[in-house]
Amino acid sequence: MVDAFTMDFLQGRRSADENGRSELARDSAVNTRLLQLASPALPVGAYSYSQGLEWAIESGTVNNVATAKRWIEDHLRLVFAKYEAPTYAKAFNAWRNADRTEIESLNEQFIASRESSEPRAETLQVGFSYAAWCRDVAPLTDQQREVLDALPRVCAPVAAALAACACRLAVREGLLAYAFGFAENQVMVLAKTLPLGQIAVQKMLFALDGAVNACVDTALELNAEDWSSASPLLAIAQMKHETQYSRLFRS
Repeated sequence: MVDAFTMDFLQGRRSADENGRSELARDSAVNTRLLQLASPALPVGAYSYSQGLEWAIESGTVNNVATAKRWIEDHLRLVFAKYEAPTYAKAFNAWRNADRTEIESLNEQFIASRESSEPRAETLQVGFSYAAWCRDVAPLTDQQREVLDALPRVCAPVAAALAACACRLAVREGLLAYAFGFAENQVMVLAKTLPLGQIAVQKMLFALDGAVNACVDTALELNAEDWSSASPLLAIAQMKHETQYSRLFRS
């Protein structure tokens, strides 16, 4: 016969086991969504843009593994971490609250910050594709869907933030996937134009781990008054790319 103490213990253990399985199931679902958003199979078209890197290779500025790694690290540290990633993070919180005014402001400011036609077209095309994915795949709330439908156009970081928010990811998880996707796309540009072999590509991605994580940390800690989209050399590279004679990428 089981005494009351033993019965309480067994019931408590069973409850703990059930809670543990429930938490594990939730964690597994989050991890699956995170992998899906970080996957190159996500149909947003970001792989077709080099963001000026193709011109840097054509001009000789990037000509080997070392200069390529430095270009991507500088882009992450000096540009991506200072404006695009903070925009993503702030938009994520705005989407969580369905704050239409904040979302509209972040969206229009980011679009206006694009210095030339190619990066502007890129963020609008990628944003459009993220928005389409959100409408058809992501479990949007009614308020999120209403705000999204009210936007006549949406930039990439604002739409990508909605995808992560709707998938119940934490802001750092979603931003890490977004920043890694940027780094991966840059490395794939190198694979096609420098070129780099498959193992060299994997080594490069492995080596960029610190830069990607540092980019995310900086973006999450950066005060809004310290945001900056100023990147003269990158802007010149993107403008030069518009008239580049031979090119594989759209920016």
